[in-house]
Amino acid sequence: MIASIRGIIQSIGIDHLIVETGGVGLLIYAPRSTLNAVGQIGSETFLYTLLIVREDALTLYGFSDPAQRNLFEQLIGVSGVGPKIALNLLSSGSPDEIQKSIAGGDIARLARVPGIGKKTAERIVLELRGKIDLRQLSGTTPGNVSTLDRELTDILISLGYSATEAAAAITALPGDAPPTLEERLRLALRYFGSA
Repeated sequence: MIASIRGIIQSIGIDHLIVETGGVGLLIYAPRSTLNAVGQIGSETFLYTLLIVREDALTLYGFSDPAQRNLFEQLIGVSGVGPKIALNLLSSGSPDEIQKSIAGGDIARLARVPGIGKKTAERIVLELRGKIDLRQLSGTTPGNVSTLDRELTDILISLGYSATEAAAAITALPGDAPPTLEERLRLALRYFGSA
């Protein structure tokens, strides 16, 4: 496996760059955030990489940090999510933002990414929600709110709202929402105009 690349940037495209290392130019696909941060043509860059071997191709993907690469690997492990969709998702925000969206069941936010529909977003949340450790995300405090929001999602779904509607109501909760399930439910129902 090619775990990292250091070399000179030869060109930067919409979804890729070419890095020359050891006299060889390597085509590396990368998220937009990585492409924006690599530097100028002619400068040296360093990327964490993942080589995907298919029957008809060897494709190299590059990332600015290990967290981005790890999230990419998790995403392509989801049924129906290929490298292109995973790159689109990584281009839509930082790994922390994406993981918080997945852990919070924010299907609406995920479904806004090109190539990801509602069903794919629901599959990503279903398959990855339990694999995300919120304690390791920056700016996230462990504990009740994440658990409460999961419980709140389950309650809203049992009341007949879709997972997307439940995620939208939870996302709309104010930052200073009370840390009790009953109060959060009341606020979420107010979002629907039911309370």
